[in-house]
Amino acid sequence: MSISRYWLTRSGDESKNFEWHAVASWTWNAQDETCGICRMAFDGCCPDCKLPGDDCPLIWGACNHAFHLHCILKWVNAQTSQAHCPMCRREWQFKG
Repeated sequence: MSISRYWLTRSGDESKNFEWHAVASWTWNAQDETCGICRMAFDGCCPDCKLPGDDCPLIWGACNHAFHLHCILKWVNAQTSQAHCPMCRREWQFKG
Protein backbone atom coordinates (compact mmCIF):
# COMPACT_ATOMS: atom_id res chain seq x y z
CA MET A 1 0.00 0.00 0.00
CA SER A 2 1.24 3.44 -0.82
CA ILE A 3 0.85 6.31 1.63
CA SER A 4 1.37 9.84 0.42
CA ARG A 5 1.43 12.90 2.61
CA TYR A 6 1.06 16.49 1.68
CA TRP A 7 0.63 19.71 3.54
CA LEU A 8 -1.83 22.43 2.75
CA THR A 9 -1.00 25.92 3.84
CA ARG A 10 -3.35 28.85 3.67
CA SER A 11 -2.08 32.36 4.09
CA GLY A 12 -1.99 33.18 7.78
CA ASP A 13 -3.24 29.72 8.86
CA GLU A 14 -1.21 26.92 10.33
CA SER A 15 -0.29 23.99 8.12
CA LYS A 16 -2.68 21.02 7.95
CA ASN A 17 -1.36 17.49 7.45
CA PHE A 18 -3.44 15.24 5.18
CA GLU A 19 -2.89 11.56 4.36
CA TRP A 20 -4.37 9.42 1.62
CA HIS A 21 -4.10 5.70 1.00
CA ALA A 22 -4.11 4.38 -2.55
CA VAL A 23 -5.79 1.05 -3.15
CA ALA A 24 -5.62 -0.97 -6.35
CA SER A 25 -6.79 -4.37 -7.46
CA TRP A 26 -6.44 -6.52 -10.57
CA THR A 27 -8.30 -9.39 -12.08
CA TRP A 28 -7.84 -11.71 -15.02
CA ASN A 29 -10.23 -11.12 -17.90
CA ALA A 30 -11.53 -14.68 -18.32
CA GLN A 31 -15.06 -15.95 -19.01
CA ASP A 32 -15.01 -18.18 -15.93
CA GLU A 33 -13.95 -17.40 -12.39
CA THR A 34 -12.17 -20.68 -11.69
CA CYS A 35 -9.71 -22.94 -13.46
CA GLY A 36 -11.47 -25.94 -15.00
CA ILE A 37 -8.64 -28.25 -13.91
CA CYS A 38 -7.77 -27.32 -10.30
CA ARG A 39 -11.02 -25.42 -9.55
CA MET A 40 -9.05 -22.63 -7.85
CA ALA A 41 -10.08 -19.03 -8.50
CA PHE A 42 -8.24 -17.20 -11.27
CA ASP A 43 -7.70 -14.28 -8.90
CA GLY A 44 -5.77 -16.71 -6.72
CA CYS A 45 -3.24 -19.17 -8.02
CA CYS A 46 -2.87 -22.84 -8.87
CA PRO A 47 -2.00 -25.37 -6.14
CA ASP A 48 1.67 -25.33 -7.22
CA CYS A 49 2.14 -21.58 -6.67
CA LYS A 50 2.24 -19.48 -3.54
CA LEU A 51 1.31 -16.08 -4.97
CA PRO A 52 -1.04 -15.09 -7.79
CA GLY A 53 -0.01 -12.84 -10.63
CA ASP A 54 2.74 -13.00 -13.23
CA ASP A 55 4.21 -16.23 -11.84
CA CYS A 56 0.90 -18.04 -12.31
CA PRO A 57 -0.61 -16.61 -15.51
CA LEU A 58 -3.69 -17.72 -17.36
CA ILE A 59 -3.41 -19.43 -20.72
CA TRP A 60 -6.22 -19.51 -23.27
CA GLY A 61 -6.85 -22.27 -25.75
CA ALA A 62 -8.12 -21.85 -29.30
CA CYS A 63 -11.52 -22.85 -27.87
CA ASN A 64 -11.38 -19.76 -25.56
CA HIS A 65 -11.23 -21.77 -22.34
CA ALA A 66 -8.70 -20.41 -19.84
CA PHE A 67 -6.58 -22.34 -17.35
CA HIS A 68 -3.66 -21.66 -15.06
CA LEU A 69 -0.46 -22.18 -17.05
CA HIS A 70 0.81 -24.88 -14.70
CA CYS A 71 -2.50 -26.75 -14.72
CA ILE A 72 -2.84 -26.95 -18.50
CA LEU A 73 0.83 -27.90 -18.95
CA LYS A 74 0.39 -30.82 -16.53
CA TRP A 75 -2.84 -31.78 -18.32
CA VAL A 76 -1.27 -31.71 -21.77
CA ASN A 77 1.84 -33.62 -20.63
CA ALA A 78 -0.28 -36.30 -18.94
CA GLN A 79 -2.17 -37.13 -22.14
CA THR A 80 -0.89 -40.22 -23.95
CA SER A 81 -2.24 -39.15 -27.33
CA GLN A 82 -3.28 -35.76 -28.67
CA ALA A 83 -4.32 -33.52 -25.78
CA HIS A 84 -7.87 -32.21 -25.60
CA CYS A 85 -9.39 -29.28 -23.75
CA PRO A 86 -10.61 -30.51 -20.35
CA MET A 87 -13.79 -28.45 -20.74
CA CYS A 88 -15.02 -29.00 -24.30
CA ARG A 89 -12.82 -31.94 -25.42
CA ARG A 90 -11.68 -30.13 -28.59
CA GLU A 91 -8.11 -30.77 -29.65
CA TRP A 92 -5.98 -28.56 -27.42
CA GLN A 93 -4.18 -25.71 -29.12
CA PHE A 94 -2.76 -22.67 -27.39
CA LYS A 95 -4.48 -19.50 -28.56
CA GLY A 96 -2.03 -17.52 -30.62
